[in-house]
Formats: sequence, C-alpha cells, structure tokens
Amino acid sequence: MHTTWPGCIEASSLPYSSATSLRAIALAFFGVTNPKTTGNSIRVGISSCLLGAKVRYDGNHKLDSFIADTLGRHFEFVPVCPELAIGMGVPRAPIRLVGQAASPRAVGVMDPDMDVTDKLHRYGRRMAHELSDISGYIFKSKSPSCGMERVKVFPARGGPGIKNGRGVYAAALMAAQPLLPTEEEGRLGDPTLRENFIESVFAYRRWQELTARGVTASRLVEFHARHKLVLMAHDAIRLRWLGRIIAQTDRARARETGKRYIEEFMSVLRRPPTRARHSNVLMHLLGYLKRDLDHADKRELLTLIDRYRRGHLPRAVPLAILAHHFRRHPHPYVAGQYYLEPAPEELMLRCGV
Repeated sequence: MHTTWPGCIEASSLPYSSATSLRAIALAFFGVTNPKTTGNSIRVGISSCLLGAKVRYDGNHKLDSFIADTLGRHFEFVPVCPELAIGMGVPRAPIRLVGQAASPRAVGVMDPDMDVTDKLHRYGRRMAHELSDISGYIFKSKSPSCGMERVKVFPARGGPGIKNGRGVYAAALMAAQPLLPTEEEGRLGDPTLRENFIESVFAYRRWQELTARGVTASRLVEFHARHKLVLMAHDAIRLRWLGRIIAQTDRARARETGKRYIEEFMSVLRRPPTRARHSNVLMHLLGYLKRDLDHADKRELLTLIDRYRRGHLPRAVPLAILAHHFRRHPHPYVAGQYYLEPAPEELMLRCGV
C-alpha cells in the first residue's frame, strides 16, 4: 500500500512510480540527491512507545515506522514515558481521564482512588524545563497522559466518555512551552498536518538558533524577511501584521519585540496552508520572473501551478522549476527565502525520502 508524505505529497492521486519519479526529479533540481543525512542536531521529544519501547500499561509498544525510520534519520528523538517515569511500572493498571475536560483527573480504570494527576502534571512541568532545547514534540494519541487532543474524558458519575480532553502530561508540557510545535502520531498520517509540523519544527529551530546568538533588530529583520513566503502560504493578512511588529523594533527593544514576534509567528504557522494559498505564493514568485522568461517558460509554469492547484502534481515540481529559473535570474527579494530554498533535511522530509 502506497503512503504519501509531506510537501511533495499532494500528488496522492498519482501512481506510485510516477509520483516518486516527480519527487526525485524535483529534488535533483534543488541539488539534493542523497536521501540520507548525517546530522541529527534537531532534538524532538516523543512518546517512547512510538519508537518501539515496550512501556505501555499492557507491556506492549506502538511502534510507528514512519516516525522511527523516516523522521528518525533527520531528528534526534528524546523518548519519554511519563507514566513509567512517575513510578507506575510495566505492566500497570490502566488510567483514564474523569471529570471536566478543562481540568480532568487521571485515575485508575478499576480503582478510581488511584489518582496520578498531580504526579503527571508536575512531571510535565519538569520535562518542559529539562527539554527546553527541543524543537518539537510527538505525542501518543488518545493517551490519558500524552494525548494532545480528543482524549476521552469520562463523567465522574459514570457514563460514556467524550473525546474533548487532553492528556495531563501533554497539557502541562504544552502550557509550559506554548511555542513548541507539537503533534500526535495519528495526525501525522494527514499529509497537510505532517508537512505543517515538519515546517514548524525547522522554523522554530531557526528561531532557537537566533536567540542563542542574541536577539537584535537586524537579526529580527533578517529572520522575518527569509520567512515571508512561508508566512504568506499560511496567512497573508497576519504576515502584514508581523511586518508591522518588525517595523516598530529598535536596538533598545529588540528582545521585547522578538518575544511578541515569535508568539505571533508560531501562531500563524499553526494554521496549515491550503493548496490555494500555496498556489498564490507560487504565482507571486512567478511575478518576479515576468521580465526574464519567454512565453513558453511562462506558459509551462502557469500550467504546472494550475495542475498543482487541482491536485494533479506535487508542489515540489513547480517549486523546483521556479528555483531553476531563479538561479539563472536571481532576485534580491527571493534570494534566501526558506519557502523556495529550505534546508536539505527539511526538503527531503517534505518529499518523503
């Protein structure tokens, strides 16, 4: 069974061999020919069971081969099992969420007097501090400790559970690190959500590198300038708002402005792009080449963008042709845009290699 992957993945309607060939061609245009990378400098937290650790309540695991084999080639995973870490052991009595969705209690399924809510909450806060250098987190879905959303919460007086909760550990960690890109292994099966998570992890890593060097007005301007097309694909209106934040900065207030900026920046990235918004960005890029391309080249690109818009091509194909033309006809605005020139590791993950 063919599974499609992010970025270049909108070509799910193509036969496997055709889609794979298009991705390979696109990667070659970008100058990326080797799907294996050696650097694992991007650290990502993850529920241990997703990597094959037998730490679940029943002694089993939930190994996810895409996460372990594909993402694992590019990310340095930091595995965590909060239930094991707070001393519950393996195997152990299962727990569930009970009470109100906004503040549920994690209690034993068979023994409601076994309440581990506070332990899980404290451990989540602790790990948020200890893992301050991670650039993303992948949680185990549906888990009363690690589920990111739609976890069953049962009424205190009995009755069926409603899928409107969040795992206690995940809630504590996410509250303590609100900028951190997070996802669940189940949602990573959606091509759009998967690409959005990968893009967000790399963008957040770049921000972490900027802050490690020190936030200055000039570095903020450069960071924003290189992400403009990325942001445009998510929300063109909020891109302009971010531009106004940057325009207001000065040397004395760079750190304060940076805090406001990255909060809004990561909020924008949480809204996944659509095929239509991506197509608008591709047309925007084409506009910078209108004086350099002949009629045939323009027609080719317009056709490719339209085919992408209608779901007949992966986005990497028109992107690769645009990158090729910009190498021949450089433009100062386009130069260095992460949308057009992502890091090789990010490009390969978005193309599923």
